[in-house]
Amino acid sequence: MSDSANPFFHLQEQIDDAAAYLPTLDNDVIARLKRPERVLETNLTVEMDDGSLEVFTAFRSQFNGDRGPYKGGIRFHPDVSRDEVKALSGWMVYKCAIVDIPYGGGKGGIVIDPREYSTSELERITRSFATELRPLIGEDQDIPAPDVNTGQREMNWIKDTYESLEGTTEPGVVTGKAIDSGGSAGRVAATGRSTMLTAREAFSYLGRDIENATVAVQGYGNAGSIAAQLLEDELGATIVAVSDSSGAIYSPDGLDATAVKEFKHETGSVSGYGGAVEEYSNEELLTMDVDLLVPAALENAIDTTIATDVQADVIAEAANGPVTPDADDVLAERDVLVLPDILTNAGGVTVSYFEWVQNRQRFYWTEERVNEELERVITDAFDGLVTAYEERNLPTFRIAAYAVAIERVARAFEQAGSWP
Repeated sequence: MSDSANPFFHLQEQIDDAAAYLPTLDNDVIARLKRPERVLETNLTVEMDDGSLEVFTAFRSQFNGDRGPYKGGIRFHPDVSRDEVKALSGWMVYKCAIVDIPYGGGKGGIVIDPREYSTSELERITRSFATELRPLIGEDQDIPAPDVNTGQREMNWIKDTYESLEGTTEPGVVTGKAIDSGGSAGRVAATGRSTMLTAREAFSYLGRDIENATVAVQGYGNAGSIAAQLLEDELGATIVAVSDSSGAIYSPDGLDATAVKEFKHETGSVSGYGGAVEEYSNEELLTMDVDLLVPAALENAIDTTIATDVQADVIAEAANGPVTPDADDVLAERDVLVLPDILTNAGGVTVSYFEWVQNRQRFYWTEERVNEELERVITDAFDGLVTAYEERNLPTFRIAAYAVAIERVARAFEQAGSWP
């Protein structure tokens, strides 16, 4: 992986950019906040259905625990790397801090293409990883959650493995579980919902009406598809283009977000959807002339080349790290408002926090209460970001978000003191 595409270096650059506006923080504190506290790298040897053995490399990064237990998802993807999970775990630290929930940041992943393995093989792989994680995780230590290519099923397996080995009942050891296994109402839609809420607040801040605003969504998985549905159904926006790994579909009169999601569920891709007028590449979608662009796939989707051609007025980062730091500079020069990932997609970890609270109390909330509490958290965080942006005369919303988050983490570290 080149430095220009390395998400860990991007994270560190984002921290440095914000730290330049925090002159009261010592450089040694900033240096500490740019590196993970520890990273587990392990090799999982797992028996396949045909009796052969296969080895999988897996990681868990615990970036910072100053504000509470490490928190972050586990992804299954062939491109998972040590630096990627370090970056993602760092973004989790500042994501939790900007929405002011009492967690640190962690992240994990297995280098695997899950499409190539059976359900029984994936279960054994997941349980093998859970066994390796056992000494590190726990509801007061490190709390995994779903991420790319993982979901309720994998979290249920991790929970069962941990509880079986520990001889206990501890539903709060992971979040993102199925409802019957201690999950929370509203968790599946949470990331898409926070994307919608952040976009709504941003358009209001700009004095623009989001109703009938045109929207393009890159990445039509859980976050992207739910964000599209909520933008359409609750705010009246017009979804004109969506994409997945197969390509992008477009209709100037608008696509039915729910129907496209159902089509993808049935066929495996958005390509070929009958309501589309034209098909494009993913890169072409990113440069369409729309009011709102929602990158909801993987990191580094928008580099400097693409940023030069972006025509959207607002970008809502539903994915983690979809805009590179150099592209951020280009977009700022072109007056494109970027809603940073650490706020925009924070709905997932926020409702994970709600799930953890419910698990510990053994008292479960209605979906209405979950959504109301999520809206309060996201709108309060947006207001705090805007206050920092305006009162400190900061150049971008991203720098404002990091400034608020870094100060919160630094205060927790300094208040705890240090000892040999």
